[in-house]
Amino acid sequence: MNIEVTSHNIKFLECFASDTRIKIIELLNIKPMNIKELAEALGISSAIVTKHIQKLEEALIVTTESVPSTRGRQKICHLTLESATLQFRVKEKKDQNRYAVSIPIGQYSSYEVKPTCGLSSDTKIIGMVDDPRYFSDPEHVKACHLWFGSGYIEYRIPNYLVGKQSVRSISISLEICSEAPHYNENWPSDLSFYLNDSCLGVWTCPGDFGAVRGVYTPAWWELGTQHGLLKQITVDSEGSYIDGIRMSDRTVEDLAIGYGEDIRFRICAPETATHSGGLSMFGKQFGNYDQDIQVYVAY
Repeated sequence: MNIEVTSHNIKFLECFASDTRIKIIELLNIKPMNIKELAEALGISSAIVTKHIQKLEEALIVTTESVPSTRGRQKICHLTLESATLQFRVKEKKDQNRYAVSIPIGQYSSYEVKPTCGLSSDTKIIGMVDDPRYFSDPEHVKACHLWFGSGYIEYRIPNYLVGKQSVRSISISLEICSEAPHYNENWPSDLSFYLNDSCLGVWTCPGDFGAVRGVYTPAWWELGTQHGLLKQITVDSEGSYIDGIRMSDRTVEDLAIGYGEDIRFRICAPETATHSGGLSMFGKQFGNYDQDIQVYVAY
C-alpha cells in the first residue's frame, strides 16, 4: 500500500503519533487479541483501548470482529495491514481521469495449473481438490479462494479508453500468498506478474499463512491456508513497482495497449523458479481483506 504524505491521509499518519497505538500494533503482530486482553497488557482501561482501536480501524490498519463469549460477545482485533510505503514526493496530478474495476478472482479467462490445487466459494469447495479439470467447472466464477502448486492464472481487464486517450498508469491490488500442502508459513514462492505478456517483475512471497484464521475466512473452512498479503502492483511511465518498491524498468508504454483491446493480467508460479512455492489467492468473503482484484487505470 502506498501512502502519500498529505493532509488527505492524516487519519493514517496520526496513528503513529501515539505510543499506545504503536504498542497495540506490536501486540497484534504477535496474535489477535480482544479489547480486555489489550487493556490488561497495556495497563489502561478498556474504554481507552476501544478509542485507539477505532482510530486504527479508520486507517485500515486493524480490523475487528464480534464473536460469542461466555458473557455475551467480545471484539477480537486483528492486525491486517502487512506493509505501507510513505510517499514524501508526490507527483503533481495533471490529469485526474481514471476508471476502476473489481474483478472476482473466479472470473479468470485462462489458466494452466498443477496440484496441489483447488477452488472454493464462500459456502463450499468447488468440484474436487487437486484435480485441475475443475478450474473449467462453470461454478469457477463463484470462487472466493483458489490455489495451485505451479502454473498461471490470467484475467482480462476491460479497456474503456476512446479516441486519443492513452494509459498513464495501471495499479492492481490483490490478496495473495504461497501454496503449501495444508500450510507452511516459511514457504517462499517466486511469483511473476505480467501485463499483455510483458513481465513486470518477480516478487518472493515468504509463506503460506494458516496459523491465524483469516478475518473473513468462513468458519467451515478447514484446509489450512487462511489468508494472504495485500499487494499493490503498479506500472507507469517510469517503471513497475510492488508496494512502491521497484521491480523492473518495464513501463506502461512497453505494454502495447491497443484501442478496444482488453488488458491481460497474468500471475505465474513457475515450476522452474528458484522458489517454486505455488500461489493462493483470496477474494471477497475470504482472507483478511474483503475485496476482489481491484484495478485502477489512469489515462
